[in-house]
Amino acid sequence: MSIDHLFLLVAYGLLSFITFCVYGMDKWAAKRQKSRVRESRLHLLSLVGGWPGALLGQRVFRHKTKKVRFRVVFWLTLLVNVTLVSLIFFLNGWG
Repeated sequence: MSIDHLFLLVAYGLLSFITFCVYGMDKWAAKRQKSRVRESRLHLLSLVGGWPGALLGQRVFRHKTKKVRFRVVFWLTLLVNVTLVSLIFFLNGWG
């Protein structure tokens, strides 16, 4: 495994952990009618690589699973992230 692959794995792992925690905090805040995390922030975290943690957070916390618009934007952020990372790998010959 190259250093680039290792960096990518670590980055996705860290971003996913952070995103998962943010989903948990937002669910906690929602139950207690406290200040919430903006949906745009959740989407940004997914877009930059935290989408595995977002997907897990949605399942574990049963959070943001009924809002159709949110789910559509989430899947678009996932698609954009995977497409861009794949394109970068392809253009740099890392695959």
